Order: sequence, then structure tokens, then C-alpha cells
Amino acid sequence: GGGGGGWGGVEQRLVRIDRPVVRIPNLAIHLQTAKEREAFAVNKEDHLSPILASEVKKALGGGKGDDNNNNGGEKNENKQPEEDGWTEHQEPLLLSLLSSELNVPVSSIVDFELNLYDVQPSSLGGMHSEFLHASRLDNLASCFLAVRSLLDHVEAGDLNDDEDISLVALFDHEEVGSASATGAGSPVMADAVRRISSALNAGESNPDLYGRTKSRSFVLSVDQAHALHPNYASKHERGHAPRMNGGMVIKRNSNQRYATTGITGFVVRELARRAKLPPVQEFVVRNDCGCGSTIGPVISAATGIRAIDMGCPQLSMHSIRETMGIRDLTHGLALFRSFFKNFRDVDSSVEQ
Repeated sequence: GGGGGGWGGVEQRLVRIDRPVVRIPNLAIHLQTAKEREAFAVNKEDHLSPILASEVKKALGGGKGDDNNNNGGEKNENKQPEEDGWTEHQEPLLLSLLSSELNVPVSSIVDFELNLYDVQPSSLGGMHSEFLHASRLDNLASCFLAVRSLLDHVEAGDLNDDEDISLVALFDHEEVGSASATGAGSPVMADAVRRISSALNAGESNPDLYGRTKSRSFVLSVDQAHALHPNYASKHERGHAPRMNGGMVIKRNSNQRYATTGITGFVVRELARRAKLPPVQEFVVRNDCGCGSTIGPVISAATGIRAIDMGCPQLSMHSIRETMGIRDLTHGLALFRSFFKNFRDVDSSVEQ
């Protein structure tokens, strides 16, 4: 944005601060009552404020606090933030940090959208290093597999013989309902299919061509799956308990929380067979247990395109540190490659 009273338009920038700037500390167990320890609960308003710095007033006032307090691109000089209806309501140290990271004056920052994330690097674990411990495996693992397999499909030269449009879509806001302009509940997917079919028809819209394109399309809705937890084995239905390092998982739900059908399940199992992978595992939630959902049903309902819900099995989903098997990454990549290479042949064998 334009600073100093000038206006030069607004430029959107990405910023990633890959160091532990803030932390949300838990309350020491010694300061909790027996009831509080048993509940293991936090108040989202009162107990989740991150700690950014100490002695902020002294730092901002140029006192003799920490000599490293000035992280920004502008000198402090006891200058009060500009009163423009927004800047004066922001944390000055945070603005200074963003200024430094982006190499722009604080006055040029007109707004921001920031999220906290765990900056600890991933690590291998287990006696044989067979597990991957990392943050945000749900669902960065699937995003990586999808993008890597599409690149492999192109680099192997298979795109030259591809009858289909191979496409990867990565949506925002899946964990909060997908109802946004960049979420799976938006018109993005339907618009993409419509525009692609129009482009392949010399730029002219053809409802029949669009309809045929949708009927021949197929969506792999790939989100992580719940592996059998050795300490909570009763949480899984006895006959549907996926294990880590046992291969990819197909997720099914009769209430349509997952988009898998008999046909889409068969297609994926056949793709796995052609890739010489272990049989795909199955997950069905217990009848007396709640069930999550994914973008599979959202996309199918909005577009009419067939879909399946599947993913790699993992433990501790939505924890700050999650765990999955490293062999499942290999299985997932091989299955995705098989999808791009063999889908049309497999789908053509199914009577419509």
C-alpha cells in the first residue's frame, strides 16, 4: 500500500516467519485443581492468548530493556503509530516484525491475515524409523502427494498419451466448513470444469459437452484417515481398523459424510492392484461414534461429479504433533500415479 499520505495501490504479499515468535503456554499442573486436571479444558477466550514479548512498554519507549527488541525495518524513536483507524489498534512489535520480514515500512502495511503454526521440524520415529512425526500432516501430506504425483506424471511423459485433463485442486478452509470463496463449497471446481470444457470446444459453451465432461470426471477427495490407536482400540469398528504402514484407506459412511460409493471404491481398489500395492484398507466409523466429514460430499453435491474419500492412516489428528507411517507416503504416491496413468482404462471397464 501507499504510505506517507500517498497511494500507490495495494500489493498482496506472502510471509512465513520460520522461527518461534510466540507461544501459548499451558498452566502448570501444580496450579490446577483436581477438577481442572480431570477436565483438561481451556477457555478459548481467556487461555489461548500467545506470548509475544516481555516488557513491551519499556521496549517501545526506548528503555533499557532487551537490546534486541527492535525487530522492524523502521527505527522506533518513540514514534506513536499513525492513527488511520487500523494501525493504532495493532500490536506495534508485530507490525515491526512484519515490516522487517517483508522489507517494507510499517506505514505500508494496511492489513494482514496471520496464523500460528508449529515451527518444529518433522522427525522420524520408532525403532526402525517407520513413523513420521510432524505437524499438519492432516492435510499437508495429501497435498504433497497430489502435487508430487502430478509432476511425476508430466516428467514421465505420460501426459502425452493422456485422454483426460489431470488436475490438482487444493482448497482453503476445509476444517471450518469449506463455505468460503476459496473453499470446496465455492463454485471454483464447477467453474474450472466448465471453462476447461469450453476451452477445448474452441471457446464456445456447450451444455452437452459440459454434461459429458462431468460424467466422465472423477474426484479423489484425499484427507488423512484415522488409524487404529493401540491405546483406544475400542474407538474403531472391529472389522474396519486401518493400521499405519498398511496402505491407503477408503472411507465410507451411509449418512453421506464421505462420498465413497460401490463404484468409486472399486475403481480405486483396481488402481491400487495395477500399481501392485497392498489391498486398500477400509474405514467405517462405529455406529455409536461420531464421524468427521471431508470435501468429497461437498464437491459431489455442487458438481455432480463422482468422488471417493480416502487418505493415509494416522494418529493424533488435529494435535500439534501428528503421526503417520512412512510406507503410507510411498503407497499414496504410487496410487496417485496410477490414478493419473490408469484411470481412463479402469473407468472404461465399468458399465455406466
